[in-house]
Amino acid sequence: QAQLVESGGGLVQAGGSLRLSCAASGRTFSSYTRGWFRQAPGKGREFVAAVSGTGSTTEYADSVKDRFTISRDNAKNVVYLQMDSLKPEDTAVYYCGARPTFGRFGPDEYSYWGQGTQVTVSS
Repeated sequence: QAQLVESGGGLVQAGGSLRLSCAASGRTFSSYTRGWFRQAPGKGREFVAAVSGTGSTTEYADSVKDRFTISRDNAKNVVYLQMDSLKPEDTAVYYCGARPTFGRFGPDEYSYWGQGTQVTVSS
């Protein structure tokens, strides 16, 4: 059974960095778009970034552009989210997902999800 597992979350001061990982198991996702979303308390799940199956194309939310970098290693079936210059408003549970085709899709259009990892940025 396909499974996505996020790791790398934690507590960091504003201006700091974290790298999230999302490991896949149970099937290969090398042709799938992999995306990162986040959900703050009392808010809906919002798009953060996505990367195409080959890794050649990426998409970012305006709020994280130039601060976050999404990448993938298909040999390891892992996708990463490097988060730099973190701000308190980046505090949320971060989820990774997978879907068959690339594009800026909403969370309802993702087929697979991990359980999430908490990121807390203190001011």
